[in-house]
Amino acid sequence: MRAIQVTRLDGPDAVELTEVDEPKAEQGTDGIVVEVHAAGAAFPDALLTRGLYQYRPDLPFVLGAEVAGVVRSAPDNAAVRSGDRVVGLTMITGGMAEVVVISPDRVFKLPDNVSFEAGAGLLFNDLTMYFALSVRGRLQQGETVLVHGAAGGIGTSTLRLASVLGASRTIAVVSTEEKGEIATAAGATDVVLAEGFKDAVKELTDGRGVDVVVDPVGGDRFTDSLRSLAPGGRLLVIGFTGGEIPTVKVNRLLLNNIDVVGVGWGAWTLSQQWAGLERLLSSGQLPPPEPVVYPLEAAAAAVASLENRSAKGKVVLRIRD
Repeated sequence: MRAIQVTRLDGPDAVELTEVDEPKAEQGTDGIVVEVHAAGAAFPDALLTRGLYQYRPDLPFVLGAEVAGVVRSAPDNAAVRSGDRVVGLTMITGGMAEVVVISPDRVFKLPDNVSFEAGAGLLFNDLTMYFALSVRGRLQQGETVLVHGAAGGIGTSTLRLASVLGASRTIAVVSTEEKGEIATAAGATDVVLAEGFKDAVKELTDGRGVDVVVDPVGGDRFTDSLRSLAPGGRLLVIGFTGGEIPTVKVNRLLLNNIDVVGVGWGAWTLSQQWAGLERLLSSGQLPPPEPVVYPLEAAAAAVASLENRSAKGKVVLRIRD
C-alpha cells in the first residue's frame, strides 16, 4: 500500500511517499481495519519529522494520527461494521496510509453530512476545542473568546465552535490581513493583528477584557494574554507553536481572579467528547470544517505548511477518491 514515511529526521523535506506492507489485525485482537480516504496533518507531525516530539518512534515510521475512511473489517463486539463511514485516531503515527488498524475505542461513525476530508480534520482540532471550551474553559452564554493563531487548524475550529457553545463574541488574533479574512470566514466577529493585540482588545471591550483566551501559540504573547482577561477570565493553554514555553508569574493570577488552565483532552474519555461533538455536526448546528486538502504526493508540502505556519486552516491529505 502507499504510505507517507519518515526515514530520517531532517524535517518535512525528508517525508517520502513509499510502498509498505498493509497492517493486519492480529489474530484474537479487536483491531478495526479501515480503508483510509483522508488523513489529517497536525503540528506534532512536523515535530516528529525532526525528532522533537515527546514521543520518538523508531525509524522508519509512517506519519499521521487522524483518519477518515470506510471499515473493511471489525470484530463482532465493535460499535461499527464493515462498510461504515468512520473517523479514527491511530494515536500519533500510522495514519497517512491507505490502510490502518485502530483500537475500537478510537473509531467513531462519521455523520453522513460530513465528507471524508472534513472528517479527517475533526478529531485533533474539534475534539480538543470542544473539550477546551465546554469543560476546561467553562464557557458561558454571552461570553467573549479571544483566539490566537486564529487562521490555523485550532484557531478556525475555535471560531466555528465558540458561538455554537454560547459565546456572543469571538476576537481573532492573526499575523496578516490575509489570515484575518480566513478567520472572518470561520466565524470571527472581530479581527486584530498580533502586533499590539492587547491594546486593540482593550479598545474593543471598552477596557473590560475577554472571558476566555485560547492560546495554541505560547511564546511572548502569553503575558499580554493574561493582561487581556476580564475578572474571572480563563486562559486555555493548548500548545506552543511559537516555540517557547512561557512561564507564569502567579501574582498576576491574584489581581483579577484569573485562571491559567491546561488542556489535555487525551486524558479524558474520547467517546464522551465525540458524542457531544457528533450531535452538533449531525444536527447541522456546527458546520464541518473546510480543510486545505493536499494530494498524498504533496505530503511534504502539507507538513511544511504547519512547521512554517503558512497553513490556512486545517490541513488534510486525500489518500483515495
